[in-house]
Amino acid sequence: MDQVRLRRELREAALAHRPDHARILARVERGMAAPAPAGRRGRPPRPWSGRRWTAVVAVAAAVTGVVGLGGLAATTRDDRPAGPAAVLPAPGPTARTAGTIDPGSNRWWAQSDLAVTTESPVAGLTVELRVARTPGVVSTGHWRTRPAEDFTVTVTEEPRALVYRWTLRPGRTVPPGPHAFAAQYNHAEGVRDASADTYTVTLTGADGGRTTLRGGFGPRGGA
Repeated sequence: MDQVRLRRELREAALAHRPDHARILARVERGMAAPAPAGRRGRPPRPWSGRRWTAVVAVAAAVTGVVGLGGLAATTRDDRPAGPAAVLPAPGPTARTAGTIDPGSNRWWAQSDLAVTTESPVAGLTVELRVARTPGVVSTGHWRTRPAEDFTVTVTEEPRALVYRWTLRPGRTVPPGPHAFAAQYNHAEGVRDASADTYTVTLTGADGGRTTLRGGFGPRGGA
């Protein structure tokens, strides 16, 4: 018989073969579960794990590939489709803040100063300054170093605080540099305790990255 005919008949026989997948897997499982030969120290049986089941499927697939061309499709516990890649938020603008009580404050009136220093252009900015409702606290005004038309300003009287809020208008930007925001108010005569006063500054970059900074104004205010 010539070599060409022999190869053709072998190929046809291989294509016609249909391996018994269930029998192959059963034989592999029996072989792995068989007790150790006499004279060898026995090991306690271990529960089936995802790694061991993967090994069984790999061996069975290899046997199937040798005896014929039939495919063996199997999915193990560890073969999970990869999820979508996580998208990290863009880093927010870099800035520094400091809250202080203005040295011009006196025994009846005070001003809380908030310094905000930005190191890059800011496309969105909200500054919230909360003055705790200590005895006699009443708002008398506010100001900022940026143009007044760039911000919407509100003063809200809450049960525990006066809330001053500056919000940058859409389409406006804040350039790099130092900026100041101030809240002014009367209070009961004496040295006012400012330890409960707080601020929150939220900055948004042109790429959507956001930074939030929080702080206070120290233990004492006024003169």
